[in-house]
Amino acid sequence: MKIVTSLSFQGQCHEAFEFYAKVLGGKIIAAMPYADAPPDMPIHDEKYKTWLMHCWLQVGDQALMGSDMDVQWAKNIDKPKNGFDVALHTTDEAEGQRWYNELSEGGKAVMPFEETFWSPGFGSLIDKFGIPWMINVMPSADWKPKQG
Repeated sequence: MKIVTSLSFQGQCHEAFEFYAKVLGGKIIAAMPYADAPPDMPIHDEKYKTWLMHCWLQVGDQALMGSDMDVQWAKNIDKPKNGFDVALHTTDEAEGQRWYNELSEGGKAVMPFEETFWSPGFGSLIDKFGIPWMINVMPSADWKPKQG
């Protein structure tokens, strides 16, 4: 089984996925605009032609999906995303810090990236596209949090 998170945007899917590919070292392997939809699909407005109905970003053996939606198709698309985070886990603290720094550019830090009682590095943010992220460094077996 593979569980893949699908993210929704309002016209920024391609830009967001190019950004995520750069930050995460992945490759966009599908980017299908609404202009390529079958003629019987009821989406004809010119403004949607460059919007993506399907995007797939492959990062190693993991993936993210995405699409552009408008309020007629997804009632709450224009509201802040809530109830989920895209979580990235690594054993490399420098990599976690880099992900946090780059993903938070132009966005909003929710929790700064720092040591916690469960991890040598954890932080959460909302990126410039409104997507919430958690970055977590998985501790080694002998890791202990710093005292006081």
